[in-house]
Amino acid sequence: MTTAATLDTVDPAAPEEAADAASDAASTLPAPAETPMPEAPVAAADEIKEAVGAKSETAKGILDSLDSMAISAGDMRISLLDALVVVVVIVGVYIAAWVLTRVAKSALKRMTKLDPSQMLLADKLVSLVVWGLAVLIGIDMLGIDLTALAVFSGAFGLAIGFGLQKTFGNLIAGIILLMDRSIKPGDVIAIADQSGATTFGQIRKIGIRAVSITTRDEKEYLIPNENLMINQVENWSYSSRNVRIQVPVGVSYNCDIKRAEELMLEAASSVKRILKTPPPTVWLDQYGASSVDFIIHCWIRDPEEGVGNIRSAVLKNLWDLFQAEGIEIPFPQNDINLRRNAEFDQLVAAIAQRVDSKGH
Repeated sequence: MTTAATLDTVDPAAPEEAADAASDAASTLPAPAETPMPEAPVAAADEIKEAVGAKSETAKGILDSLDSMAISAGDMRISLLDALVVVVVIVGVYIAAWVLTRVAKSALKRMTKLDPSQMLLADKLVSLVVWGLAVLIGIDMLGIDLTALAVFSGAFGLAIGFGLQKTFGNLIAGIILLMDRSIKPGDVIAIADQSGATTFGQIRKIGIRAVSITTRDEKEYLIPNENLMINQVENWSYSSRNVRIQVPVGVSYNCDIKRAEELMLEAASSVKRILKTPPPTVWLDQYGASSVDFIIHCWIRDPEEGVGNIRSAVLKNLWDLFQAEGIEIPFPQNDINLRRNAEFDQLVAAIAQRVDSKGH
């Protein structure tokens, strides 16, 4: 049995005709509407561009005017614009260095736990580093070529070395004093005034060049750092703030010495600034010409508040106690021995005669 299959034939031109028909249909569709562009923002942008351009032209004209005002000396030309740039750079670098120094100091105080002397040393080192960098940055921004000064560097450095020798010496001495903590702000040291008398004062500030010391009479001395490093310094509060005060007292030979000593201790103990530990003591110093001499020893912790006022308070208290107990405070006495002779008899007779004549 035989099966016959019938195959349909496909026309090769049919796909092209279908594509043309689809294209014709698409062309007959309406075109999409165009999105309208906003005119107001475009106009504003154009106005801004024109304003910026006008400003730029104005600024350029001002800069050209400043640059045209110049002074020429040989190949060197310095305009007013150059001078203004230098001033702006210097002021800008100065302000930046000042602000950076303040910020660094504030951060250093918050982040570290240093004592006052170490904090002052760190403060000075930060200032030196910041200002040194500021000078270098300023020179670089100004475009100064330091190699041009190489010819004069030797003589210039020598002149600076001699001229600033003491300044650098005091600077290094101040840093050394802060590092070894031999003196620090708040210490009380003994100093000699212009008359040579020794007085004491409290250190208020250790500067780059000198140390500021204020005495009790509000006189302020500026002592170079180098002097304090190479000369002997009497520091009352170097390792301890306790300072011993001596108050000399004389009493009569006829008084009760033990009772007088008890009153001296009572007079010293009643002063508020005198420490209870260690307690005041009384020493017999010597048998003087007119009195038995004692010395009251007492301790204080605040010598910057004065020493003479402590002696005054002790002596005032002692005066009242001695008066109440009938203890005599002697005054200097001299015994005169006269040798009797003819001239002495004549002198006595003349004095007696004169006294008698006045009596009548």
